[in-house]
Amino acid sequence: MMNMMKKLGLPARIVSTSREIENADKIILPGVGAFDHGISALTRLDLVEPLKKRVVQDKVPLLGVCLGMQLLAEGSEEGSLRGLDLINGYCVRFESDGESSVRIPHMGWNELSICRENPLMTHLEGCRFYFVHSYHMVCSDMVNVLATAHYGNNFTAAVQCGNVWGVQFHPEKSHRFGMALLVNFARL
Repeated sequence: MMNMMKKLGLPARIVSTSREIENADKIILPGVGAFDHGISALTRLDLVEPLKKRVVQDKVPLLGVCLGMQLLAEGSEEGSLRGLDLINGYCVRFESDGESSVRIPHMGWNELSICRENPLMTHLEGCRFYFVHSYHMVCSDMVNVLATAHYGNNFTAAVQCGNVWGVQFHPEKSHRFGMALLVNFARL
């Protein structure tokens, strides 16, 4: 992610302390790996409460990417720990009936179907993004679904609630479309 931000000329730095979170104008929560490991890492670094304070009370824009989006939910079938609970929803594993071509994990390019206008998705209708995941968020309130993609069935590919956004795909690996999304986030 940092390489892409640098390429775009967008100021960014990796943070690991609550003080750094307190000084952030915008926050990107990336993630690779498993749900419990991700939330445990945030807890171990004592970042959960500072992160939630900045986002909920101070209204700092937050973008969760891949596992970072999943961590925004209440929880996940993948683990037993509670998520950040910033988006009402739960993460579930893709289902494979064994007969279809749906392989888990889902890896590859998919086109987005934008559900509603939003500044994060400006000029991105029909764009393709790169996904790598086995779990996806099911929102409790469909108003939070910003975009869907299709893999066996339609699934939530992007969410938004107030100043909290999440994308299941990897914008940093999605070439010009990912660059456009990150620029949109920087302009929020």
